[in-house]
Amino acid sequence: MTTFVKRLDKTLYPNHEDRWDDKLFREHILAHLSPVKTVLDIGAGAGIVTEMDFRGCAARICGADLDPRVVQNPLLDEGKVADANEVPYADESFDVVFANNVMEHIVEPDNVFQEIYRVLKPGGVFLFKTPNKTHYMPMIARLTPHGFHQFFNKLRGRDQADTFPTLYRVNSAYQVRKLASRTGFEVGRLERIEGRPEYLRFNLLTYLIGAGYERFVNATDLLSRFRVLLVAELRKPE
Repeated sequence: MTTFVKRLDKTLYPNHEDRWDDKLFREHILAHLSPVKTVLDIGAGAGIVTEMDFRGCAARICGADLDPRVVQNPLLDEGKVADANEVPYADESFDVVFANNVMEHIVEPDNVFQEIYRVLKPGGVFLFKTPNKTHYMPMIARLTPHGFHQFFNKLRGRDQADTFPTLYRVNSAYQVRKLASRTGFEVGRLERIEGRPEYLRFNLLTYLIGAGYERFVNATDLLSRFRVLLVAELRKPE
């Protein structure tokens, strides 16, 4: 990242740290944790997102992912190689299930929601953060091949092995409410958030376009559907 971009960061977004979105999601999760809670991280992967380190905040932290690196994930007490369509845990095993930037990759969302509902205890919560479908980034992503996504994320400092195909089947407030209703979840919170324009921090022109867009969609809640993040909190009834 250039010194010029860092200066713009400090000038336009002094309160935004790197990985601000993961830090924000971390706070949402922490609000539901305690030393007696059991937690499942769906899509835990290799444990490269340090903001998802909740060791010491819960009684037990498990993870599931198709990526075999999950078994060695240092942030987990136990990692299992598994598809979210078949979560390898018994009914009512967890107080909290969370998924960070996973739902955009889900092929069969109804099955995944049903499995998460099954492994949650009554009163348990399912939290996830995912790109909002009607933001320009997912719109562009749906029109471009996976190879372009890998190339673009490499420019942003992400390893190609950690860039996965996207489908965006759980990526709007409407889709989440519909899936929650079909599964039995109660919708506790649905937030759409726009912050520092992470995907346009290349040069002065792109940065200013992104900053202008951010100001525009944050000017009124009527434009919230065009913000970049969708953060959801769903609860299994008692």
